[in-house]
Amino acid sequence: MTIPTPSTKLEEWRYADIPALKRLASDALAQCKEVVLAPGETRRHCMVVGGDAPELHRIHLTLGAGARAELFVVVAGEDYTRLDVVIDMAEQTHFELGGVTIGGGEAVREIVTRVEHAQPEATSNQVVRAVHWGQATGNFLGSINVHRHAQKTDAAQSFKALLLEKGASANARPELEIFADDVKCAHGAAIGQMDESARFYMASRGVAPDAAQALLVRAFVADALAGLDDEAEAERLLDAALAKLGERG
Repeated sequence: MTIPTPSTKLEEWRYADIPALKRLASDALAQCKEVVLAPGETRRHCMVVGGDAPELHRIHLTLGAGARAELFVVVAGEDYTRLDVVIDMAEQTHFELGGVTIGGGEAVREIVTRVEHAQPEATSNQVVRAVHWGQATGNFLGSINVHRHAQKTDAAQSFKALLLEKGASANARPELEIFADDVKCAHGAAIGQMDESARFYMASRGVAPDAAQALLVRAFVADALAGLDDEAEAERLLDAALAKLGERG
């Protein structure tokens, strides 16, 4: 699956760090992990991505009839890090995404998805949470395409960003393209700062400021992992996210 040369003129690359992309290996854009689920198969994948150099992770999921795919990810690189996922849905399939972008510095961290609902009675749910500070940016670009014959589609997206410092930013670009008439599609996006009343409440009961912030961030991030029915993996991902917060100093 090839993609055009990235440019901020292209919608799917609007908020990308193009100079960082140029530091990737020459064949990075051509690399894509192809994952095919057999009819009725259920598969879950949990991962933490990002390092001290730019990273691009591209995944193409193809779901057989009645299959279920679950993807949970923490994007926590010190440099530009992008997860790019395309999902081809068959009849009565389900796709679940729980994503977190977190970190400081000047890095751009983003999750980009395109869900192709081409068959009837398929469902998808995407929950992404972003926590950033410094001059960092967290992005979610989610496209849901419901084809003409994909009746009874039920698709949802939720994006929320928590900015811990004034220099941080977040961008959301939900995109729905619907050609069927018997569907349920929803999206929501919210960007804000730490709840000062909650922090004050915890401080009034003796909780140190750093501990209070960690607890509030943990609860915020946990929203993205609510669909993960594996306590050990959920804790691993939460710990990875909070480790980034601990580096804030």
